[in-house]
Amino acid sequence: MTTLPAEVAALNLRPASECRYDVVSLGEVMLRLDPGEGRIRTARSFRAWEGGGEYNVARGLRRAFGLRGAIVTALADNEIGHLVEDFIFQGGLDTEFIHWMPYDGIGRTVRNGLNFTERGFGVRGAVGVSDRGITAASQLRAEDVDWDRLFGEYGARWLHTGGIFAALSEVSADTVIAAVKAAKKHGTVISYDLNYRPSLWKSIGGQAKAQEVNRAIAPYIDVMIGNEEDFTASLGFEVEGVDENLAELETDSFKKMIETAAAAFPNFKAIGTTMRGVKTATVNDWGALAWSPATGVVESVHRPGLEIMDRVGGGDSFASGLIFGLLDGQSLQTAVDYGAAHGALAMTTPGDTTMVTKAEVLKLAGGGSARVDR
Repeated sequence: MTTLPAEVAALNLRPASECRYDVVSLGEVMLRLDPGEGRIRTARSFRAWEGGGEYNVARGLRRAFGLRGAIVTALADNEIGHLVEDFIFQGGLDTEFIHWMPYDGIGRTVRNGLNFTERGFGVRGAVGVSDRGITAASQLRAEDVDWDRLFGEYGARWLHTGGIFAALSEVSADTVIAAVKAAKKHGTVISYDLNYRPSLWKSIGGQAKAQEVNRAIAPYIDVMIGNEEDFTASLGFEVEGVDENLAELETDSFKKMIETAAAAFPNFKAIGTTMRGVKTATVNDWGALAWSPATGVVESVHRPGLEIMDRVGGGDSFASGLIFGLLDGQSLQTAVDYGAAHGALAMTTPGDTTMVTKAEVLKLAGGGSARVDR
């Protein structure tokens, strides 16, 4: 019998044989409209993708790592909603738990979310313009989902959700609480990506509201994920060593913040975070840290001067790589290396979602190079 690393054993994962799903994500799935190398304000055509912070993680676990997954979300029942559904089909996630809301013909009461995204280049940073007011997902209520069927009758080893979905409305925050309580009841491991977005919080109470909501959710979380800004803005942990643009962070300072978060929330069984130093929109320093009580802080391979095509979704791909490692019974060190490698590779392709393979992730995590594969 293989002995699991202590940090994995502490998660008490349900056996895969008892569960229909390895991972379930709760979050909004938007239609991403991408002007390619151009700008939103001058575009005459857009390439369509799907994307969403929580969704991207489950999709990555399905497409890159071959795990079984489902999405819990809501869509307006119109042609745009069914276009998003078609993208979800291509992503390989079960759509049984999509809640369809009747469309009023004009979008006065419900609509589907749009996300216009510029990739940025050099000194011009990436730009995201969300159009997601009164979306179906923001109106998804706890009673719209049969949680006992999902986590009990069907079974899920892992639930992933996050601060983007929680910020959509007061209803969304309540739905997250209901989901994590139900998952806990049925022994499902829960991860949460803080994913702080000032634009989502500014009209509903700003950073103070973000901290109120996220600190209410945090006691239910087993694996907390975020970057340097997420932990300071969403949970209120102050850290020295961050410049005014949050572009650089001293590793030792961030280690102290992880320890502070772990002390404040002793339910955290692991913490994962990306470390990004922004030199230009297309060149970043990139790495990751993770922590567990059994290991303390472990650090991934650091990749200075990483060349980037599209940075959106890099953090989500880090999360899916980290989660895959833990679900696969690997050590936290291996899991954080998988996460950092997957995030790095995902940022070499356009769109929010991964286009890489498990073999490519394992090769890079193991020290592989960008030499041509023939």
